[in-house]
Amino acid sequence: MTLAHVKTLIANGESASVEFKKSTGQLTRAAETLCAFLNGDGGTVLFGVANDGSVVGQLVSDDTLRDVAETLRRIEPPVAVGIDRIKLPGNRSEILALSVSPDDDSRVFAFDGRAYQRVGSTTQVMPQETYQRLLMDRTHSHKRWENSASPIHSEDLDLSELRATVRMGIEFGRIPSTASAEAGDILDRFGLRLGQTLTNAAAVLFAKHESAHYPQCQLRLARFRGIDKNEFLDQRQLNGNAFHLLIEAVQFMNRHLPVSGRIEPGVFERVDAPLFPPVALREALVNAFVHRDYSIPGGAVSVAIYDDRLEIWSDGRLPFGLTVEALAKEHLSRPRNPLIAEVFFRRGLVERWGRGT
Repeated sequence: MTLAHVKTLIANGESASVEFKKSTGQLTRAAETLCAFLNGDGGTVLFGVANDGSVVGQLVSDDTLRDVAETLRRIEPPVAVGIDRIKLPGNRSEILALSVSPDDDSRVFAFDGRAYQRVGSTTQVMPQETYQRLLMDRTHSHKRWENSASPIHSEDLDLSELRATVRMGIEFGRIPSTASAEAGDILDRFGLRLGQTLTNAAAVLFAKHESAHYPQCQLRLARFRGIDKNEFLDQRQLNGNAFHLLIEAVQFMNRHLPVSGRIEPGVFERVDAPLFPPVALREALVNAFVHRDYSIPGGAVSVAIYDDRLEIWSDGRLPFGLTVEALAKEHLSRPRNPLIAEVFFRRGLVERWGRGT
């Protein structure tokens, strides 16, 4: 950073991205502002400039730089801060400039455990609502568990399941009829590999057998006698890709869920109907596989059938700061695993998405 650049910043005054500090005696307040810049669009703090924009300069010693470094370590997560020393003509004084750039993958930043934001030319403690929104954005950034590199290889994938996805997508009008059926092309279409490296999403969707790398790709099924877990009538534990497990869950429920029957006038045979609407069951199961937190190694999707109820369970906290109460109201739908959700949608397993609960 040159003296001419600094003079331009000073001439434009304090703003959403520039703050003046007379000296490093105000280092703590400056670090709060840097934290606010990190949570916004970046910015620069200039030491040696008074609030009115007059250049006063300051002596910058080794002790000064050590104090700056120690203070900056209190920003979490750790961040790179650009430090420029601009000598003033005619004396030993300098302007010390600390600059940061925004980092969407690491926000929200905090200083001494508290998050800050920039509002105009002032630094304020960040409201809880804004903090939660930024956490949602970070969770939903391009660095997620599902699109991280997987240890499995192409030969570990079920090619028939890959091709079935294209075929079903074409049937539902969600994939062009000209789409390639080559495995590599399919993976690239859905963003399921990084160069030649498969992602975790590819493994969840298309791994062809049990993998020691993915113990969380598991389905637990149980039919209990009565209304508690004291006695099993049937139980099993399965591992595999999400589509295989979905089929197994549906078949298990078909075996164990009762049907309701009725006699209709003029019809000789009784009309049987499932106790639960099949579309509702499928929606609940699909949501369990699509939206679960796969980063939990011991996690699983569980289906438990009792005499008086059916429970579908998916390990993990609610994403993006959602609460149980918020689920009952209108809210944004932001899939925890958008790559996995997209493939389910293309296969026609999700009728419409983006509506919230």
